[in-house]
Amino acid sequence: MLSRKTSGSVVCPSCGSLVGVNDDRCYNCGRANPGMWGFAPVLRQLGNDLGFVPLVIGASAILFVFSWLASGADRVTYGGGLDILSPSTSALLRFGASGAIPVFVYGSWWTVLSATWLHGSLLHILFNMMWVRDLGPQSAAIIGPARTVIIYVVSGACGFILSSAMGYYAFGIPFLSGARLTVGASASIFGLLGALVHYGRVSGSSYVHAEAMRYAVILFVFGLVMRGVDNYAHAGGFIGGFAVSMFFNPLTRERGDHMVIAVACLVASFLAVAMSFWSAL
Repeated sequence: MLSRKTSGSVVCPSCGSLVGVNDDRCYNCGRANPGMWGFAPVLRQLGNDLGFVPLVIGASAILFVFSWLASGADRVTYGGGLDILSPSTSALLRFGASGAIPVFVYGSWWTVLSATWLHGSLLHILFNMMWVRDLGPQSAAIIGPARTVIIYVVSGACGFILSSAMGYYAFGIPFLSGARLTVGASASIFGLLGALVHYGRVSGSSYVHAEAMRYAVILFVFGLVMRGVDNYAHAGGFIGGFAVSMFFNPLTRERGDHMVIAVACLVASFLAVAMSFWSAL
């Protein structure tokens, strides 16, 4: 059922036309390698988002549990408010937290990729994964699943690069401050919103543009009034998502190389987690 198909026809992931599993190009939309080396049927079974949402939620949950257990006596079990089930700072650093200290003091530049998959408390991961579950399928349906993965990873890195730089160079702006240590998927979530805002703008869809902008403004204002929120990461993620959407042009069909880039982004993210853990050892 989940095996690679080597003969017959498959459905082109971009346009839905039937093509040969070994065809070099889709006759209808021109997508290169529409059979995706015979794995297109397997990926279809993962849903319209190609398993993006379950992957993000599952990987984030696993890393959250591991970081909390690795905290030992320093972990928080019954903290107040947002601090319930909080991993320790040392454990988050071990698994790849980003910020001014890891990036500029320790030289762990790869943490801008790993920090997206880590969270600082139970409520932190719950709220972020609710947004991923809401925005992920919408983004995959509008922009494409592969481009959604690329935007999620790259915009998260953009957010943490901006936050780390602002935390290190201490550019003081009212209500904004860079982070010495930062984790969370919110930069990537803002990246998805930025991409949807760009799509709404270039496609002429006022509804998509207005809804994505409304969510972005609400979340950004919410971040300004809440303590401990990395607003620079949010801003950097939004800008990064908008820029990546511009680069890949969401009005065109997804190509086969988009999937390759998406897989490379995911591999780089988990290699960053592994490198952080190895460096800590």
